[in-house]
Order: sequence, then structure tokens, then C-alpha cells
Amino acid sequence: MVGPGDGETIVLGTTRLRVLEDGSNTGHRLGIAESVLAPHTPGPPQHRHAQHDEGFYIISGAVRFTVGDQDYDATAGTLVMVPPGAPHTFANMTDEPAVMLSTFTPDLYVQYFRDLKDMIAGGRAMTPQANIQVMRRYATEPATP
Repeated sequence: MVGPGDGETIVLGTTRLRVLEDGSNTGHRLGIAESVLAPHTPGPPQHRHAQHDEGFYIISGAVRFTVGDQDYDATAGTLVMVPPGAPHTFANMTDEPAVMLSTFTPDLYVQYFRDLKDMIAGGRAMTPQANIQVMRRYATEPATP
């Protein structure tokens, strides 16, 4: 059980993640994180995952998902599922914070967020190129729309 004040917090620029399940309780089949995207938060470079599904459930606010060259605005109550191989990114384009619950099956992508946190703590800027280098550790490659 993870209570409201529990979980591992990871701050990546204007995004705050709270890891609710890092895979240690699910045999590494599932990871779950709550993400709070500040207003006007750009997303990661568009990318494709080779080894995991990613799900996003919008709790509050609105998040723009870009899949290939198509934009979709997801509001509270919307579930977005991204299968392996689908090019995608997301951003908060609004003046309000957005909160979403993300799932990773299997859990391997949770460590990606920890690696980004360590990179920033080590003094390296979170540029798109640095982000892509970390993504590649987790069977994820950049995609061009």
C-alpha cells in the first residue's frame, strides 16, 4: 500500500513524478507513477518503446499527446495506451497543471526516470540529446513525426 504522502518523488524540470510501484512488488511486470506536469511543460522527444507498453490516465487538467504527426488532447477521465513501437510524446500546453497516472508493463522504464534525476543531480542539463541517451538504455529510440 502506498499512501498519499508516500512513494519516491522524482523532480525533472517542471514535472514531478511520484513512483507508486517500481516493480518490486509485481515481479517487475508493472510500474506505476503519478506525474504532475506544470503549465506549459514540454514533453520528452518523440520516441518509441521496443519492450514495454505505456499507459496514461488523465486525473486532472489536459495533456496533448502526439502520436506520429497527429495531436490528441486528453482531458480528465481519458486513458491513452501506447503499445511498443508507437511513436509518441506528450506535453501540457495549458495554463493549468495536469496530473496523470502512468503505467509501464513491464516496469523497466521506472529506472529511466531515476537515471534522469541522477543526471540532473550530477550537473548535466536535461537536453533532448541527453534525454535520448538515457532512453536508449531502456530499449527506447527517438522517433520523428
